[in-house]
Amino acid sequence: MTIPMPTMERIRAMDARGTSARQIAKELGVSRNTVAKYVAQEDFSPKPVAHSPRSIVDEYAHIITGWLTDDLQQPKKQRHSGRRVYDRLVAEHGFTGSYSTVQRWVKRWRQSRCQPGEGFNELLWEPGIAQADFGEADVVIQGVRTRVHVLVMTFPYSNARYATALPGETSECVCEGLRQIFEHVGLAPHTIVFDNATGVGKRDWARRVTTTMSSVDFGRGYF
Repeated sequence: MTIPMPTMERIRAMDARGTSARQIAKELGVSRNTVAKYVAQEDFSPKPVAHSPRSIVDEYAHIITGWLTDDLQQPKKQRHSGRRVYDRLVAEHGFTGSYSTVQRWVKRWRQSRCQPGEGFNELLWEPGIAQADFGEADVVIQGVRTRVHVLVMTFPYSNARYATALPGETSECVCEGLRQIFEHVGLAPHTIVFDNATGVGKRDWARRVTTTMSSVDFGRGYF
């Protein structure tokens, strides 16, 4: 309980005159615990307001905000990740800070704009686990703007990411896309988490999962 400064001063003055805590509490209309608190308090100076240190990223806030706001009109796979924001700041604006400061800034920006019901869980990823999902990208082929399917594979532990464009999202395209990525990298993860990839499998009305992709031996190398 916080009381006005004049009341604090009266408590201490009455205590200095030898008035009992019970009598002080009765006359001033406060609890005896409040009386004991301010009798024992030595320093009544207001505590300084703590200010968070200004981040170097704040100087570029208007630039990053513009990128992230524009992203809302783009397919999810074409939006800026923390890494993409950092790379652009370095290449286009001479940013000299660290990637981690940019990543934290972007995370806070997105959290501050979450709508009720929107949320996410922090996940701990072990080495050797990859995530795969299809996205879409707008490209220009022979002068014609076309939307293509892109298989994106990420490795959350190392924050590495690889992508390849494919004609569709069938099981054949999934296998071909994985083969291209694994051959490019030279290794294969021991576990792949597929996110809503119909070319891999689907859940029927009875919630049974059926796979549409055959088992493929991608070699013995692992991340």
